[in-house]
Amino acid sequence: MERLSFFEGRIIIDPDVCNGHPIIRGKRITVQSIIEYLGAGDSQEQILAEYPFLEAEDIRACLQFASLLMSKRYDVLRVA
Repeated sequence: MERLSFFEGRIIIDPDVCNGHPIIRGKRITVQSIIEYLGAGDSQEQILAEYPFLEAEDIRACLQFASLLMSKRYDVLRVA
């Protein structure tokens, strides 16, 4: 699988980095981690203080990426 890039290179999917999970600009911080921090009530300012190498645009790109995933149609299969 090749490397994929979204939102002007802010979100990267590389099968050789973090088991192929979407990350922020090669920083090995996953989109999932940022979304979980926000979901737990952390503010953008708190996240940026914890990870000073990130930018506010990175957090917005994570939210946009999550929104893009949620815009897809999902089918629920019944098992057993």
